[in-house]
Amino acid sequence: MATRSRRGSDRSAEQASGAARASAAGRNGAALGPLTGRWLLTGKDGRLTAYARGEDGLLRWTESTPGGPGWTGPDLLPADGLTDLAVGQGPDGYAHFAGRRRTGTGDAATVTYHHAVQYQSGRPTGPWESLGTLYQRAGMSHRGGPPALAVDAQGTPHLFVRNAGRGVHVRRQDGKGNWQPWEDLRGSKAFEGITADSTSDGRIWLAAPGEKGLSRWTQNTPGGPVERAEEVPYLVQDGSVRTLETSPGRVTHFWHAADGSGVFACREGAGVLALGGGPGVGAVAAVRALVEGYDCTVLAHRSVNGRTVLAAYPTEHEAAGLWWTEIGEEGTGSPALALDARGLVVIACVSTRGELLVTRQKDNSGLSLGRWQRL
Repeated sequence: MATRSRRGSDRSAEQASGAARASAAGRNGAALGPLTGRWLLTGKDGRLTAYARGEDGLLRWTESTPGGPGWTGPDLLPADGLTDLAVGQGPDGYAHFAGRRRTGTGDAATVTYHHAVQYQSGRPTGPWESLGTLYQRAGMSHRGGPPALAVDAQGTPHLFVRNAGRGVHVRRQDGKGNWQPWEDLRGSKAFEGITADSTSDGRIWLAAPGEKGLSRWTQNTPGGPVERAEEVPYLVQDGSVRTLETSPGRVTHFWHAADGSGVFACREGAGVLALGGGPGVGAVAAVRALVEGYDCTVLAHRSVNGRTVLAAYPTEHEAAGLWWTEIGEEGTGSPALALDARGLVVIACVSTRGELLVTRQKDNSGLSLGRWQRL
């Protein structure tokens, strides 16, 4: 594994072999922050890949072998002029990306949406495909929000954005890979920080914090229409929601309370649950893992002082209690959680210097973590 000190000694050789990439990435490949969505993904070959925003596109770090500990990167995947980059992944393991491009200023601006796919770990993405504007009227085309992305059971990407009426629109591909027209999913008074994800059987869930609470949509059947689900009347911090499948076909939503009172959760049949954790920023990361032989839900978020805060509890048994612990150093954006090829928890975050920081569970006898890798 290439630590920070080793990278310092090898910097001249790396720049000689990859000067164009480093120059294009800006600030010698420094990340500006993680992508929106679950940005630490497992590829079809079992290797983890982390994705972040660079000055001119996506930055990517990939495990050298499944389970690590070595990594390659950062590699630049060009995305010229695209902002608000989001990532999603379906059961097929492909990584889908969406971005927003703004040209012009003010009410005269035009906002277009774009999509690309990475089919294999460590490989380039396919070309960015323009999906055009949300509205045909020039005076409204600048009013589309940042994208959120999810992929269903058929491998079909769904691009969600908040619309001018503060509801949600979706655009999806058909079976032949052609993009269908935008569809209005309704809703009202939504904030911009919507989130989308899919379950193990490929059913999509969408959640949108707003002035009236947390609005939700789901596919009741794999590949079916995206339909409204019951609204959660709780004020949620914009951009903080993460959805996790906590039993077959059932999801739990996690978020930061809008009043800073901590992390909360909600799922069908359980209502809203207070999980503590204090005030935080960004999305709450969540993953299921074996801890001391038990199926546990592991949560992480960034505290207001910038450090990652971690907790775990038996899945769907919140009454067992959570103990939150600060780990690592100050970072930017939301942390990420995933399982590696050995089933061990991996935690990633982007440092304030634009590095990828990674640590992983030593073994599944507990949640003891190894040393942080600085990439």
